[in-house]
Amino acid sequence: MTDDVIAPTKEARGSAWEVFRAFLKLGVTSFGGPIAHLGYFRSEAVERWKWLNDREYADLVALCQFLPGPASSQVGFAIGLHRAGTRGALAAFLAFTLPSAALMVVFAYGAGLFTGPVGEGMLMGLKIVAVAIIAQAVLGMAKNLAPDKQRASIAAVAAAAALLVPGSLGQIAAIMFGAVAGLLFCRSSDGASGGALHFPVRRSVGIASLVVFAALLLGLPLLVLATNSDDVALFDAFYRAGSLVFGGGHVVLPLLQAGVVDTGWVSDQDFLAGYGAAQAVPGPLFTFSAFLGTVSTTGPGGILGAAIALVAVFLPGFLLLVGVLPFWNALRERSWAQALMRGANAGVVGILAAALYMPVFSTAITGPGPFSLAVVCFVLLIGWKLPPWVVVIVGAAGGVLLSAVGMQ
Repeated sequence: MTDDVIAPTKEARGSAWEVFRAFLKLGVTSFGGPIAHLGYFRSEAVERWKWLNDREYADLVALCQFLPGPASSQVGFAIGLHRAGTRGALAAFLAFTLPSAALMVVFAYGAGLFTGPVGEGMLMGLKIVAVAIIAQAVLGMAKNLAPDKQRASIAAVAAAAALLVPGSLGQIAAIMFGAVAGLLFCRSSDGASGGALHFPVRRSVGIASLVVFAALLLGLPLLVLATNSDDVALFDAFYRAGSLVFGGGHVVLPLLQAGVVDTGWVSDQDFLAGYGAAQAVPGPLFTFSAFLGTVSTTGPGGILGAAIALVAVFLPGFLLLVGVLPFWNALRERSWAQALMRGANAGVVGILAAALYMPVFSTAITGPGPFSLAVVCFVLLIGWKLPPWVVVIVGAAGGVLLSAVGMQ
């Protein structure tokens, strides 16, 4: 893709450098997860920068929530595309992603230093914080995505499928079940709101992006078998996770867990410690993949492994976004598409609930002390509404205290 096929709109007079500066600020200050990121984006892109109006922004958010992938990063990518074409889209992605990715790589290199009572206590605390963070995510998503008996039932069945069928197969089955059940039982909700997107992506480019997305999703596993390459296997695992996650944010956890923990590439302890650390950094939660790529025993590891994991987990969401942009206005009005996504989103709630139980709760909560700390962290998030990075600090300190008094 080049700027002569995906170019700025006529009204857009921005440069890639302007986009990079704007999103770098967001990349170092946007704490709180994908929903908070969307609030930051609206405040800056609509109210301050005037790059979009409210109607355009709302429609863009609806599209990115419709697609698999990291919703907030997709919104940022599209804003950069709207403002400064392909270079603007890449600038928005890099500026918003690199700060948190760099911090996760630094943590991965320093995680081995967490030895002795203090270090082990901090790691324990990070795992306990993950319980509270994911419980908050399940609660919030259930209110929005499974608010009625039909979708709550879909979520419950999806959770059972994800728990009873091991690995990514159970998660895929849960999403597929949710989509089919949505078509059957979730057609009565309100339709999509008005609005139209006018991003200058040619239909030929959109079709090519969708073809590349599908070719990689289907072809990478075959390439792994043909080449027996660890690097390709690493790319495949993260690409598959990025392709199948609906809702972004915390929902990627079970998919990444299936890809790197179930395969033995990353230990449960490292996985949960890294996930806890990811709560303390700004920017997209998908940069947790940089930590996993760094510590993975499959692939090159280190910074190169982090780069492979990052590109692989973000690429499918961006390919889908570019692929759907030329066709979204017509598709979004179809009732069957709205019903399908209602059911799939309810399935996502079930997958996340299953992940809350295993591996997160079953690994981190080993006794009354860790459970009590998890409850404290949950209340700080829900009742006191403290930002996640503050709760991470509380959890790490609490883990040190529990370790000191022998309540691991």
